[in-house]
Amino acid sequence: MSSQSKKRYVCIHGHFYQPPRENPWLEDVELQDSAHPFHDWNERITAECYAPNAASRILGREERIVEIVNNYSLISFNFGPTLLSWLERHSPETYRAILEADRQSMARFSGHGSALAQAYNHIIMPLANERDKRTQVRWGVADFEHRFGRRPEGMWLPETAVDTETLEALAGEWILFTVLAPYQARRVRLIGSEKWWSVPGAGIDTRMPYLCRLPSGKAISLFFYDGPVAQKVAFSDLLRKGENLARGMLGGFAAEEVPQLAHIATDGETYGHHHRFGEMALTYCLDYLEKNDLAAITIYGEYLEKHPPTHEVEIAENTSWSCAHGVERWRSDCGCSIGGERGWTQVWRGPLRSALDWLRDRVAPAFEREMASLAGDPWAARDAYIEVALDRSPANVEAFLRRQAGRELTREERIKALRLLEMQRQAMLMYTSCGWFFDEVSGIETTQILAYAARVLQLAEEACGEALEEEFLRRLEAVPSNVAKWGNAARLYAGQVKPTRLDLIRVAAHHAIASVFDGHRPAERVYCYRAENQIFERIPAGRMCLGIGRTRIRSEITGNEGEFTFAVVHFGEHNLNAGVREFQGEEAFAAMGREVRGAFQRSDLPGVIRLMDRHFGSHNYTLWHLFRDDQRKILNQVMEQTLEDIGISFRDIYDKHFALINFLREVGMPLPAPLAAPVQVVLNSRLQTSLDRDDYDPGEFRALVEEVENLEVSLDRPTLAFAAGRRIESLMDRLAASPEDLELLLTIDGLLALLQPLDLRPNLWKAQNMYCAIQRRLRPKMKRAGAEGDAAARRWLESFCRLGRHLQVSVTG
Repeated sequence: MSSQSKKRYVCIHGHFYQPPRENPWLEDVELQDSAHPFHDWNERITAECYAPNAASRILGREERIVEIVNNYSLISFNFGPTLLSWLERHSPETYRAILEADRQSMARFSGHGSALAQAYNHIIMPLANERDKRTQVRWGVADFEHRFGRRPEGMWLPETAVDTETLEALAGEWILFTVLAPYQARRVRLIGSEKWWSVPGAGIDTRMPYLCRLPSGKAISLFFYDGPVAQKVAFSDLLRKGENLARGMLGGFAAEEVPQLAHIATDGETYGHHHRFGEMALTYCLDYLEKNDLAAITIYGEYLEKHPPTHEVEIAENTSWSCAHGVERWRSDCGCSIGGERGWTQVWRGPLRSALDWLRDRVAPAFEREMASLAGDPWAARDAYIEVALDRSPANVEAFLRRQAGRELTREERIKALRLLEMQRQAMLMYTSCGWFFDEVSGIETTQILAYAARVLQLAEEACGEALEEEFLRRLEAVPSNVAKWGNAARLYAGQVKPTRLDLIRVAAHHAIASVFDGHRPAERVYCYRAENQIFERIPAGRMCLGIGRTRIRSEITGNEGEFTFAVVHFGEHNLNAGVREFQGEEAFAAMGREVRGAFQRSDLPGVIRLMDRHFGSHNYTLWHLFRDDQRKILNQVMEQTLEDIGISFRDIYDKHFALINFLREVGMPLPAPLAAPVQVVLNSRLQTSLDRDDYDPGEFRALVEEVENLEVSLDRPTLAFAAGRRIESLMDRLAASPEDLELLLTIDGLLALLQPLDLRPNLWKAQNMYCAIQRRLRPKMKRAGAEGDAAARRWLESFCRLGRHLQVSVTG
């Protein structure tokens, strides 16, 4: 390394975060159609960004993969705790790669890990009260320690929003540093000097860390990132090529040979989601800088240890990286927006925050009052509640409550304590920053924080006897919407949020309806609830069906439970009626079952409805009341017969008139619409079915491809590419287990070849990863086969190398 490069350091920070999208009553993300073909946006962004950064590519000649790199081990990064929680459940491979990257980085960066902690659920810290600031930091630290197995050195502040009280909260938990935007510095001076000089308008020298002394006597180090370069990475074409990014980073150095740090911070989603292949540009940039001895790659913790601050700084209070007006974007119509509809304003932001502040401040004394007999210190119990959020196993919950109370709690006391603590967790979630970031109060982000507020209201009533919803709605009337349909947030709450509010009987209704369609399920997990059928009877009658049963529903979050009886009658298609009520004894249950069963078996359907009205009163439910994922699943089942009937008709038209269809194509005559539609539907369906079948048949798929080419069919490319990607991954899984299976090699290679003329571009990311792993494992065998192998070994090697070329991987022996 040259003497100059020894003094030049580069650090790139990625802030990886998505707003929590979990239904507050279900604790999971429901189906989001806008993310199609993925289940939801978390899943989609994982596929586009979080997973690719764990296995990013460096390309060589002919644009083939020559190396796969875990970017997280080379950059500074933080992941929002709520996002990591989702990844742990839904993308465990990516989650493990993130944790492993931190371990690898410690070996590379002098014992310092790449990962930083984050204030827990991305609230704007300067706008939080002192108690919430403290809990957010403590939860962020505890979550980090639980996942990464070490204390965090640094912590990311949401939107880099900062004030002195926030820095005190960080220093109070032994956080050594945080990262801010350059215009968040007010003035600086040499340590030991009395003379300050102002650094207005991002005038601070970003190439060094600074010491910030706090009123308490504590101190924290601050890094101010290179704003212009970060802006170009996020919003310009700097990620189009890795060399461009490298040159951008090198442009931050001064000519003098002194230790200096060129560093940027951006949203991590920039690398792959906002900019396709941005993760590859990042990988190439770091590789290029190191291999050409242009700078040393580092992270903040390592640089701080080697080059401690020589200057002090004072911050500009109540500032952030995404609002030119400080933190006004989260409490006023400051003019910052994402450029929505013309004429829209954001005057809703202030009264929305006021309404939530009112709710927070109303439930706080109720929490203290009701929790006083259940914990030695209610707020200390809240700070410690992160232990339960991270591990809701019954044993851990019991041990936690025993420690807080200093005694064994009764069942009713346990439920009450958990409801109170959940109320506080939801009260913090309702301040998640994205609720104010965008242009309209009826957007999904703001609707989400209103859902958290609704959960707070429900828990306050259940645990404290506080009926606050009416007054909260009155305050929401002062929160205007730009959309005439809503008018204000009170109408939005009533129309979009309140109908989704759940209780145990609604969960029982969902379970009862799903059981009728899926058959008897003695016990199952319904999101964060446990459902156990004590009795279940399913009586089919042609396309109709009756289900009668008794079930127990228990919340895994608060522990409250109830027993319910139900009757569900499915008349066919989407016509369904369900009745659910609390269990009222064996005799009442037996009488209901006997009467409803008898009427159904006599085909007295009006009688069935009358009886259900009599036994269940107003507690009637339909398919509308199903949670979204099961609703879609059951509606697909309901439509199956209808679509099959249409498919039979289309297949009949296609098969009967195939000769005519083929002749019309040969003479160049366009197919009439009544013929074109069946051709398109039938061949797209057959292609997808062929790809989805467990016993994939290469010959069948080849024949279908020829048919498609001959008839010049318009393809549903996104759906078919998704199906093709899954089929290739499935075949590659089998190859990983049996890499010497020549027939399997030829099958995968043949499928990739067949996809080319169809212009299907499946996501080959996982398949490439698996191929590279197999190649590393078999490198000795490949060398032997190439040097002295027999004909069979050489044929295997030739096929394996050809598959690599189809997967765009550089094959090395």
